[in-house]
Amino acid sequence: MSLYYVILQQLINGLILGSFYSLVALGYSMVYGIIKLLNFAHGDLYMVGAFVGFGTLGLLGGILGVGWLGIAAALLISMLAVGLLGMLVHRAAYQPLLNRRAPRMSLMITAVGVSFTLFNTVMVMTNGEYETVNTSLGYSGISLGPVNVTYTQIVMVVATALLMLALHWFIKRTMYGKAMRAIALDPDACRLMGINVTKTIGLTFFVGSSLAAAAGVMAGVYYGSIQFFMGFIIGLKAFTAAVIGGIGSIPGAMLGGLILGLLETAGTQLPFIGSAWKDVFTFGILILLLVFKPTGILGKSEIERM
Repeated sequence: MSLYYVILQQLINGLILGSFYSLVALGYSMVYGIIKLLNFAHGDLYMVGAFVGFGTLGLLGGILGVGWLGIAAALLISMLAVGLLGMLVHRAAYQPLLNRRAPRMSLMITAVGVSFTLFNTVMVMTNGEYETVNTSLGYSGISLGPVNVTYTQIVMVVATALLMLALHWFIKRTMYGKAMRAIALDPDACRLMGINVTKTIGLTFFVGSSLAAAAGVMAGVYYGSIQFFMGFIIGLKAFTAAVIGGIGSIPGAMLGGLILGLLETAGTQLPFIGSAWKDVFTFGILILLLVFKPTGILGKSEIERM
């Protein structure tokens, strides 16, 4: 295969991988932008979303089939269920600490506890085994010389783009989106203006968790298998993507995810790196970026009042 086709193939692979990273990174950035919490349980919500989608597809497969219709239904149900789970986590674990104005360290430790709770619950329920996601999508697609772009890949990239555009519209055009942006600037002033801060933060968790669930379902369909440990690595990678783009920035999370996906796939083609060293290459890029631009690509410096 010529260099041109190798680059084209890795570009396609990078866009798919970057799409998953972007959807999960959006949840990190949304929550951090409003309450300055690094929600380390977010990667596990991605994992739960994959299993909810898997279970739903198994239940509805006999009625809707295991093609695009069944997958779309599983995707929507997973987004709703995991979105509600995200709201429950916020209400039960984070909001009591926010009401008491607990230190950020307490919130972070609680997030780690929630992560282990979700992780171990799914591990016990599945006996730690891999689950195979069977679909009827096949591998047909568009051939560009020796490079084959499947319809599944095209649909996933388009679906990710539509979800990102819908989120952008929601944040910029709706009253709830404007309330989220206002709370990120000054939550106390928002309370004085009559905004229900708790409800709005809960909605933020719902949206972010739903996007993570969508990424989990699509990853299960794309790779063909899921397991209880899948949220850990992508959680770290998505957090890295959010930092690269600028933590707290919605466009930055989208950009950071795509950049990280492209860098990771490109790293597998470099001499002496390959797939075994791709994570070292990825996090090395993160360290270099933070040295020269600590706020990320689209991030802004913040001045904290002491």
